Amino acid sequence: MAAPQNIRGLGPEARAAETALFALADAGKAATAARYFQSGPGQYGEGDLFLGIRVPVIRTTARQFNTLTLADCAALLQSPYNEVRVLSLEVMVRRFAKGKPDVQVAVFECFMAHRNRINNWNLVDGSAPYISGPYLLKRDRSILWELANSPVLWDRRIAVLSTFAFIRAGDFDDALKLYAQLLADPHDLMHKACGWMLREVGKRDEARLLAFLQTHYAALPRTTLRYAIEKFDTATRQALLQGRFNT
Repeated sequence: MAAPQNIRGLGPEARAAETALFALADAGKAATAARYFQSGPGQYGEGDLFLGIRVPVIRTTARQFNTLTLADCAALLQSPYNEVRVLSLEVMVRRFAKGKPDVQVAVFECFMAHRNRINNWNLVDGSAPYISGPYLLKRDRSILWELANSPVLWDRRIAVLSTFAFIRAGDFDDALKLYAQLLADPHDLMHKACGWMLREVGKRDEARLLAFLQTHYAALPRTTLRYAIEKFDTATRQALLQGRFNT
Protein backbone atom coordinates (compact mmCIF):
# COMPACT_ATOMS: atom_id res chain seq x y z
CA MET A 1 0.00 0.00 0.00
CA ALA A 2 1.10 3.55 -0.68
CA ALA A 3 2.86 5.49 2.04
CA PRO A 4 2.88 9.26 2.71
CA GLN A 5 5.43 11.16 0.67
CA ASN A 6 8.28 13.27 1.98
CA ILE A 7 6.86 16.50 0.58
CA ARG A 8 9.01 19.52 1.29
CA GLY A 9 7.35 22.33 3.22
CA LEU A 10 4.50 20.42 4.85
CA GLY A 11 3.52 21.84 8.23
CA PRO A 12 2.18 19.61 11.02
CA GLU A 13 -1.49 20.07 10.08
CA ALA A 14 -0.81 19.39 6.40
CA ARG A 15 1.13 16.29 7.37
CA ALA A 16 -1.83 15.20 9.48
CA ALA A 17 -4.20 15.77 6.54
CA GLU A 18 -2.00 13.69 4.27
CA THR A 19 -1.78 10.92 6.87
CA ALA A 20 -5.57 10.95 7.32
CA LEU A 21 -6.04 10.36 3.60
CA PHE A 22 -3.51 7.57 3.43
CA ALA A 23 -5.36 5.82 6.26
CA LEU A 24 -8.41 5.69 3.96
CA ALA A 25 -6.57 4.25 0.95
CA ASP A 26 -8.10 1.32 -0.92
CA ALA A 27 -5.81 -0.48 -3.37
CA GLY A 28 -8.65 -1.92 -5.46
CA LYS A 29 -10.40 1.42 -5.86
CA ALA A 30 -7.04 3.06 -6.57
CA ALA A 31 -6.45 0.71 -9.52
CA THR A 32 -9.93 1.48 -10.86
CA ALA A 33 -9.35 5.23 -10.48
CA ALA A 34 -6.00 5.01 -12.28
CA ARG A 35 -7.75 3.45 -15.28
CA TYR A 36 -10.70 5.86 -15.15
CA PHE A 37 -8.47 8.93 -15.06
CA GLN A 38 -6.20 7.49 -17.76
CA SER A 39 -2.93 7.66 -15.87
CA GLY A 40 -1.05 5.16 -18.02
CA PRO A 41 1.85 5.90 -20.38
CA GLY A 42 0.85 8.28 -23.15
CA GLN A 43 -2.57 9.00 -21.63
CA TYR A 44 -3.75 12.45 -20.55
CA GLY A 45 -3.23 11.69 -16.85
CA GLU A 46 0.10 9.95 -17.28
CA GLY A 47 1.89 9.49 -13.96
CA ASP A 48 -1.03 10.47 -11.72
CA LEU A 49 -1.23 8.24 -8.64
CA PHE A 50 -4.36 7.35 -6.68
CA LEU A 51 -5.29 6.27 -3.18
CA GLY A 52 -8.76 5.06 -4.10
CA ILE A 53 -10.85 7.49 -2.02
CA ARG A 54 -14.23 8.78 -3.18
CA VAL A 55 -14.79 12.53 -3.43
CA PRO A 56 -17.42 12.77 -0.63
CA VAL A 57 -14.95 11.12 1.75
CA ILE A 58 -12.19 13.52 0.69
CA ARG A 59 -14.51 16.46 1.29
CA THR A 60 -15.40 15.20 4.74
CA THR A 61 -11.71 14.84 5.53
CA ALA A 62 -10.96 18.30 4.14
CA ARG A 63 -13.48 19.86 6.52
CA GLN A 64 -11.38 18.56 9.40
CA PHE A 65 -8.45 20.64 8.15
CA ASN A 66 -10.09 23.99 7.42
CA THR A 67 -7.26 25.90 9.07
CA LEU A 68 -4.59 24.73 6.64
CA THR A 69 -2.56 27.70 5.46
CA LEU A 70 -2.22 28.52 1.78
CA ALA A 71 1.43 27.54 2.09
CA ASP A 72 0.30 24.12 3.32
CA CYS A 73 -2.21 23.88 0.47
CA ALA A 74 0.52 24.72 -2.02
CA ALA A 75 2.76 22.05 -0.48
CA LEU A 76 -0.01 19.43 -0.62
CA LEU A 77 -0.51 20.22 -4.30
CA GLN A 78 2.98 18.85 -4.89
CA SER A 79 1.82 15.37 -3.91
CA PRO A 80 1.84 12.79 -6.69
CA TYR A 81 -1.46 11.47 -5.30
CA ASN A 82 -4.57 12.88 -6.93
CA GLU A 83 -6.70 12.71 -3.78
CA VAL A 84 -4.18 14.74 -1.78
CA ARG A 85 -4.37 17.46 -4.40
CA VAL A 86 -8.17 17.25 -4.33
CA LEU A 87 -8.14 17.85 -0.57
CA SER A 88 -5.86 20.86 -0.97
CA LEU A 89 -8.15 22.37 -3.60
CA GLU A 90 -11.25 21.67 -1.48
CA VAL A 91 -9.74 23.74 1.33
CA MET A 92 -8.81 26.50 -1.11
CA VAL A 93 -12.33 26.57 -2.61
CA ARG A 94 -13.87 26.99 0.85
CA ARG A 95 -11.29 29.60 1.79
CA PHE A 96 -12.16 31.58 -1.35
CA ALA A 97 -15.94 31.29 -0.86
CA LYS A 98 -15.81 32.50 2.75
CA GLY A 99 -12.90 34.91 2.45
CA LYS A 100 -12.73 38.67 2.31
CA PRO A 101 -11.35 40.26 -0.88
CA ASP A 102 -7.72 40.09 0.26
CA VAL A 103 -8.11 36.39 1.06
CA GLN A 104 -9.70 35.76 -2.32
CA VAL A 105 -6.80 37.47 -4.05
CA ALA A 106 -4.34 35.30 -2.14
CA VAL A 107 -6.23 32.10 -2.97
CA PHE A 108 -6.44 33.00 -6.65
CA GLU A 109 -2.74 33.81 -6.80
CA CYS A 110 -1.89 30.51 -5.10
CA PHE A 111 -4.19 28.67 -7.51
CA MET A 112 -2.53 30.25 -10.54
CA ALA A 113 1.01 29.88 -9.24
CA HIS A 114 0.56 26.13 -8.72
CA ARG A 115 -1.80 25.31 -11.54
CA ASN A 116 0.77 22.93 -13.06
CA ARG A 117 -0.31 20.60 -10.24
CA ILE A 118 -3.99 20.97 -11.18
CA ASN A 119 -3.36 18.41 -13.85
CA ASN A 120 -6.32 16.12 -14.25
CA TRP A 121 -9.89 16.94 -15.20
CA ASN A 122 -11.37 16.27 -11.75
CA LEU A 123 -8.91 18.74 -10.21
CA VAL A 124 -9.76 21.44 -12.76
CA ASP A 125 -13.51 20.86 -12.59
CA GLY A 126 -13.56 20.95 -8.80
CA SER A 127 -11.67 24.23 -8.52
CA ALA A 128 -11.75 26.53 -11.56
CA PRO A 129 -15.53 27.22 -11.41
CA TYR A 130 -15.16 28.20 -7.75
CA ILE A 131 -11.83 30.07 -7.64
CA SER A 132 -10.62 31.49 -10.96
CA GLY A 133 -14.12 31.91 -12.38
CA PRO A 134 -15.62 33.95 -9.51
CA TYR A 135 -12.37 35.89 -9.13
CA LEU A 136 -12.47 37.00 -12.78
CA LEU A 137 -16.20 37.67 -12.88
CA LYS A 138 -15.80 41.39 -12.20
CA ARG A 139 -12.13 41.78 -13.15
CA ASP A 140 -10.04 41.92 -16.28
CA ARG A 141 -10.30 38.55 -18.02
CA SER A 142 -7.29 38.68 -20.31
CA ILE A 143 -5.69 35.78 -18.41
CA LEU A 144 -8.46 33.54 -19.78
CA TRP A 145 -7.26 34.10 -23.33
CA GLU A 146 -3.68 33.38 -22.29
CA LEU A 147 -4.81 30.12 -20.74
CA ALA A 148 -6.92 29.26 -23.79
CA ASN A 149 -3.85 29.69 -26.01
CA SER A 150 -1.64 27.55 -23.77
CA PRO A 151 -0.13 24.33 -25.13
CA VAL A 152 -1.03 22.77 -21.76
CA LEU A 153 -4.36 20.93 -21.87
CA TRP A 154 -5.18 21.70 -18.24
CA ASP A 155 -4.60 25.45 -18.70
CA ARG A 156 -7.11 25.41 -21.54
CA ARG A 157 -9.62 23.44 -19.47
CA ILE A 158 -9.18 25.90 -16.59
CA ALA A 159 -10.09 28.69 -19.01
CA VAL A 160 -13.29 26.93 -20.08
CA LEU A 161 -14.39 25.80 -16.62
CA SER A 162 -13.77 29.29 -15.22
CA THR A 163 -16.56 30.54 -17.47
CA PHE A 164 -19.07 28.48 -15.47
CA ALA A 165 -19.08 31.31 -12.93
CA PHE A 166 -19.89 33.79 -15.71
CA ILE A 167 -22.70 31.61 -17.03
CA ARG A 168 -24.24 31.31 -13.58
CA ALA A 169 -24.25 35.11 -13.43
CA GLY A 170 -26.04 35.34 -16.79
CA ASP A 171 -22.89 36.65 -18.50
CA PHE A 172 -22.43 34.66 -21.74
CA ASP A 173 -20.49 36.86 -24.15
CA ASP A 174 -16.89 36.05 -23.20
CA ALA A 175 -17.77 32.42 -22.60
CA LEU A 176 -19.15 31.99 -26.11
CA LYS A 177 -16.19 33.84 -27.65
CA LEU A 178 -13.86 31.48 -25.81
CA TYR A 179 -15.66 28.35 -26.97
CA ALA A 180 -15.62 29.60 -30.56
CA GLN A 181 -11.86 30.08 -30.30
CA LEU A 182 -11.44 26.52 -29.01
CA LEU A 183 -13.53 24.74 -31.66
CA ALA A 184 -10.36 23.43 -33.31
CA ASP A 185 -8.79 22.21 -30.06
CA PRO A 186 -7.37 18.74 -30.71
CA HIS A 187 -8.31 17.14 -27.39
CA ASP A 188 -11.58 15.35 -26.68
CA LEU A 189 -11.54 16.56 -23.06
CA MET A 190 -11.81 20.10 -24.39
CA HIS A 191 -14.66 19.16 -26.74
CA LYS A 192 -16.51 17.74 -23.74
CA ALA A 193 -15.77 20.78 -21.55
CA CYS A 194 -17.01 23.25 -24.17
CA GLY A 195 -20.10 21.14 -24.82
CA TRP A 196 -20.87 20.97 -21.11
CA MET A 197 -20.58 24.74 -20.73
CA LEU A 198 -22.71 25.31 -23.83
CA ARG A 199 -25.36 23.09 -22.29
CA GLU A 200 -25.26 25.30 -19.20
CA VAL A 201 -25.76 28.37 -21.40
CA GLY A 202 -28.74 26.66 -22.99
CA LYS A 203 -30.36 25.99 -19.62
CA ARG A 204 -30.45 29.74 -19.09
CA ASP A 205 -30.87 31.06 -22.64
CA GLU A 206 -31.86 28.47 -25.21
CA ALA A 207 -31.88 31.03 -28.03
CA ARG A 208 -28.23 31.98 -27.39
CA LEU A 209 -27.22 28.33 -27.44
CA LEU A 210 -29.07 27.60 -30.68
CA ALA A 211 -27.65 30.71 -32.34
CA PHE A 212 -24.13 29.65 -31.39
CA LEU A 213 -24.64 26.10 -32.63
CA GLN A 214 -26.11 27.29 -35.92
CA THR A 215 -23.31 29.79 -36.53
CA HIS A 216 -20.55 27.28 -35.80
CA TYR A 217 -22.25 24.04 -36.86
CA ALA A 218 -19.77 23.21 -39.63
CA ALA A 219 -16.78 23.51 -37.26
CA LEU A 220 -18.33 22.00 -34.13
CA PRO A 221 -16.74 18.76 -32.94
CA ARG A 222 -19.48 16.14 -32.73
CA THR A 223 -18.68 15.54 -29.07
CA THR A 224 -19.21 19.22 -28.29
CA LEU A 225 -22.51 19.25 -30.15
CA ARG A 226 -23.78 16.10 -28.44
CA TYR A 227 -22.92 17.42 -25.00
CA ALA A 228 -24.47 20.81 -25.76
CA ILE A 229 -27.85 19.41 -26.81
CA GLU A 230 -28.27 16.67 -24.19
CA LYS A 231 -31.22 18.41 -22.51
CA PHE A 232 -33.36 18.64 -25.66
CA ASP A 233 -35.98 16.01 -26.48
CA THR A 234 -35.03 13.16 -28.81
CA ALA A 235 -36.59 14.62 -31.94
CA THR A 236 -34.93 18.01 -31.44
CA ARG A 237 -31.55 16.39 -30.74
CA GLN A 238 -31.77 14.41 -33.96
CA ALA A 239 -32.65 17.53 -35.94
CA LEU A 240 -29.80 19.52 -34.43
CA LEU A 241 -27.31 16.73 -35.06
CA GLN A 242 -28.30 16.94 -38.73
CA GLY A 243 -27.94 20.72 -38.76
CA ARG A 244 -31.65 21.46 -38.92
CA PHE A 245 -32.28 24.48 -36.71
CA ASN A 246 -35.71 25.57 -37.92
CA THR A 247 -37.82 22.69 -36.67
